[in-house]
Amino acid sequence: MGLFFFAYRDFTGDADALLGHQGFGRAHHRVLYFVNLRPGMPVADLLDILKITKQSLARVLRQLIDNGYIEQKTGHSDRRQRLLHATDKGRQFFATLSATQASRITAAISALPPDSRRIVTRFLVGMVDPADRTVLDRLNLTTGL
Repeated sequence: MGLFFFAYRDFTGDADALLGHQGFGRAHHRVLYFVNLRPGMPVADLLDILKITKQSLARVLRQLIDNGYIEQKTGHSDRRQRLLHATDKGRQFFATLSATQASRITAAISALPPDSRRIVTRFLVGMVDPADRTVLDRLNLTTGL
């Protein structure tokens, strides 16, 4: 567990600093991540993935919308549905946030034997609550297992 602590601290550290300059925190990063991963995601799906209250999401989402990182569109078939899309500014900021994290992951995995990427992915999937495995599949996070 100690290794998880240090790995998580360092994995989030660079992004935390960039987020802090914008007055944002990790909740903003999580929203940006999933909205960039799945453009047009309904707010209801995001609530389900993040397992937070509507009130918590509303505050974070409002800040991201007000600052021009995310836009909300009405659903095509259901006008009550709110679909989330990253703006150009949101995609660029997310790419910047992700760059340091992706390079950290790539460096760690490239130092391992050839089949390690699949093993690490299987390990991380194993850490996820089994009830959320279908969500991982739907988000294409288990591809190649």
